[in-house]
Amino acid sequence: MADLPNLVWLRAFEASARLRSFTAASQELGLSQAAVSHQIRSLEASFGVALFIRRARHLELTALGHAYYPSIAQALDDIAYSTRGLLRPMEARTITLRAPISTAVLWIAPRLGAFQDQNPQIKLRLISAIWADSTSEEDVDIDLRLGPSSWFDRRAHLLCSETVVPVAAPELAGQLGSAQQLLAQNQIHIHGYQDNWLRFSNSQGLEPEDRAATLLTDTSLAAIEMAAAGAGVAMVMQRYAQAPLDQGRIKRVMDFEIPMGQGHYLMPTTRPAPNSPEEMLVRDWITEIFS
Repeated sequence: MADLPNLVWLRAFEASARLRSFTAASQELGLSQAAVSHQIRSLEASFGVALFIRRARHLELTALGHAYYPSIAQALDDIAYSTRGLLRPMEARTITLRAPISTAVLWIAPRLGAFQDQNPQIKLRLISAIWADSTSEEDVDIDLRLGPSSWFDRRAHLLCSETVVPVAAPELAGQLGSAQQLLAQNQIHIHGYQDNWLRFSNSQGLEPEDRAATLLTDTSLAAIEMAAAGAGVAMVMQRYAQAPLDQGRIKRVMDFEIPMGQGHYLMPTTRPAPNSPEEMLVRDWITEIFS
């Protein structure tokens, strides 16, 4: 370390040698021309040799300056590269996560605060889509989908198989003591998941009710709100119902819970480049909160 020159002087030397001008080097470094010239003189004095030939309009490197410049330029580049590599994890990274709208709102969003507290270096952009193809694939880093296994190829990773439960406003739920009474209520159906009611009827050995007053919506979010408002009974994913159940806004009807025949899947990345450490961390977190 005794042979290590002053790094500030070396920075002035590298810029001056590359730009062939003390003035240009001073502008790049944010210093005065006199300060750069002084640093170069100090470096030369410490070596006891001249590194530059001062011309009227430009600088020239001496033979020793020519020999010294490449190694100094490389060393400073190495320091900059190593510093960026060390500090990069501290810089914010944006990871785009796409999930079904009810999954995003009812399961992921309530857990984002804790994730952000533990990983402030990551910016997580959560986008939701009722239909998975409504967002460009190029904009998505992590794609979480819900459906039966037949929808996905073998590369998709099953996080969990889901179950459904019948829920209603607490007062109504307390009045229903049998599957027959449940099926006699206004049934809130979710578009794309109407077979949940048929699945429930079959599990109880009953014929499904054909009711004109059946309600239809396109999201579990709306179905839960309808049920909480007393509009009828909704057959919803237990995962989606958990928060409003904990809040007492809805109540399970008896103890029925049946397999949904679907699950949440993490889709494989479509990009050829390997996953970044930030993306892998988010993937691990998603796997954890669905386990």
